[in-house]
This record gives sequence, structure tokens and C-alpha cells, in this order.
Amino acid sequence: MNGSMVVDRLHNLESEHRALKDEVRRLERRAHLTPSEQRHMAELKKQKLVAKDQIAALRR
Repeated sequence: MNGSMVVDRLHNLESEHRALKDEVRRLERRAHLTPSEQRHMAELKKQKLVAKDQIAALRR
């Protein structure tokens, strides 16, 4: 991957990570979550971690 592509990918991953983080925060503010919402939050957290790992790999 050339430098420009890496920078573009990095920016996209950072945006995705921020959006996932915001969604997790929104759900965490709720007093109670349905089982479906709990599963959704778990999936969001997994996606957020994958994005974070990919960001770290690109920065190396």
C-alpha cells in the first residue's frame, strides 16, 4: 500500500472508531438495555477493537 492509501485508510478507520465509540457511549448512558441491545453493544465493542487494532498496525 502506498503512503497516500495508508493515510486514507487510517483516516477512515479513525472515523469508524469514533462513530463506534459514540454509539457505545450512547447505549451505556441508558439505564437498561434489552437483550438485543446488549448483543448489539457487544458487537459494537468488538468492531471498535478491530478498528483500533488495525489503526495500531497501520501506524507501525
